[in-house]
Amino acid sequence: MTKPTAAAGEPPYLRIAAEIRRRIADGELAPGERVPSTRRIAGQWGVALATAAKALTTLRLEGLVEARPRAGTVVAGAVPAAPSRRPASAPDTAGPDRELTLDRIVRAAVDIADAEGLAALSMRGVAARLGVAAMSPYRHVPGKDELVLLMADAAFGEETYPAEPPEGWRARLELGARTLWTLYRRHPWLAQLGALTRPLLLPNLMVHGEWALAALDGHGLDPGTLFDLHVLVFGHVQGLAVHLEWEAHAQAATGQTEDQWMDSRAPALRDLAASGRFPVFTGAVAALGEHGYDLDLDKIFELGLRALLDGVAPMVEGVDVVDVVEGRGR
Repeated sequence: MTKPTAAAGEPPYLRIAAEIRRRIADGELAPGERVPSTRRIAGQWGVALATAAKALTTLRLEGLVEARPRAGTVVAGAVPAAPSRRPASAPDTAGPDRELTLDRIVRAAVDIADAEGLAALSMRGVAARLGVAAMSPYRHVPGKDELVLLMADAAFGEETYPAEPPEGWRARLELGARTLWTLYRRHPWLAQLGALTRPLLLPNLMVHGEWALAALDGHGLDPGTLFDLHVLVFGHVQGLAVHLEWEAHAQAATGQTEDQWMDSRAPALRDLAASGRFPVFTGAVAALGEHGYDLDLDKIFELGLRALLDGVAPMVEGVDVVDVVEGRGR
């Protein structure tokens, strides 16, 4: 985003609001699309967080943007499409002439979890969404626990892999990790379902595991190390993805976006910095200035994946760690 041309005597927040308003009017920002955060605005325009927040407040008062609990500040005017390859489903009001199937039940349940979180899911809610009697779904699935497993298997099955894998173990692992990240991004509740120590034994999740294991196979790794490295990569993806749903819950509970919450904690942050107990933290905060730190999970995912694969490369490629340190790696 470029800085708008300043009009004489016009406050900065109005110039920023005008530029975002133009982008909305020109269709560069579509209804339901997230607008720049206060921290991003502050960094791009070189203004204080308070000024950035005032610009968004101006647009909010005009009805052009709105804060949505599970999305942040977005362009107003339409409910955003569910982040999946199929369109978001409205409540299914099928009459008795349409047969209730397990597939329809699972799809309706996934839609509810995507929109409202897994805690909002109930068998009665699924029935209401499908327009059937409250007990009807029980003819196809025993209860919520079983339904959640079917939902997870369906969600993990939304992405597959090419018949011809990319060249090299690293490219294959990167594709596998990014594919899983895409699915967790699309369905944030997925990351809440299973601990690493108690994996979900689902056929479609096994597809992703098989892809990762095949990428590492054939490099002389013993079976235990093969599984350890697979779990390490999977744990990186799932460990970050957990925070997607946590943030959605926090927004729903507080009514604040992550940016608004951080802005409200500015006095506590200043107190910590002024205490003198945390010199590195204080120095880093001071260096960031008014623009602050913009925590971007997508960026951290890529940073962590690169660092993780750099670290395991000597093991996979059979390079002695001492040789790597001394520059003799092949």
